[in-house]
Amino acid sequence: MDQIDLQILRALQQDARLTHKELAAKVNLSTTPVYERVRRLERQGIIDRYVAVLNAEKLNQGFIVYCTVKMKQLSRQIADDFARTIRDIPEVTECYNISGQYDYLLKIHAPNMKYYQEFVLNVLGTIDYLASLESTFVMDELKHEYGVRV
Repeated sequence: MDQIDLQILRALQQDARLTHKELAAKVNLSTTPVYERVRRLERQGIIDRYVAVLNAEKLNQGFIVYCTVKMKQLSRQIADDFARTIRDIPEVTECYNISGQYDYLLKIHAPNMKYYQEFVLNVLGTIDYLASLESTFVMDELKHEYGVRV
């Protein structure tokens, strides 16, 4: 990967809707080499996918909770079951296996506190091997970057 690849990646992280022609103008190349570079970056898995970033507040999903989860016990089967379960819960938008006092960190989008309370009782609370959870409520978002620094 060279400096032009990095410029392409930076530009696409800012606006993935750029045409190859627009992207070529930004990196001072013609369209064909830019097209070939983008295709190579996609094939190599460096560009994983293209997404639209939605405004959660306008979609009534702006109540954000970070929830740490501790399991009663942890084994490969329990970890796999938990991963499958979490992937099927639309309110959970991110999930990380973490080290420390807790086993997992979840990012959850909800419309409001009452919805989240019901979510904890009726969804997370039904997971048998979950021992405890702790919720941290986002009061204000100061920085939210998408992508990776390149």
